[in-house]
Amino acid sequence: MLGENFVYFFTVQGFFIGIVFGILKSFNAEGLLVYTSLITGFFYLFSHIIIAFYYRTTIAKNYFFPKENHEKRLDQFVIEINKREKLIDSAIKITDAAIKANARDVEVQA
Repeated sequence: MLGENFVYFFTVQGFFIGIVFGILKSFNAEGLLVYTSLITGFFYLFSHIIIAFYYRTTIAKNYFFPKENHEKRLDQFVIEINKREKLIDSAIKITDAAIKANARDVEVQA
């Protein structure tokens, strides 16, 4: 059954259940209208939730996850991060050496 047809079917069921419940519980026309519209709206929204979960699970089952491709890309990212960390560490060592040399020059001049 198509999702659209399921929504129609479930909404009509909610409408008739709302009429029956409204006749049993309400004492005037306004109550009948309120109960019918609220129950019909609930069934309408609930049918959309059911359809959304149904499509989500059927699409998720058919989805192929290319594990090898992702692992290769992640390995490349790790290699690139390690290169950058080494570059940053060497820059920190150079900066520390420059600071020490500068401190010695300031001491010598003072």
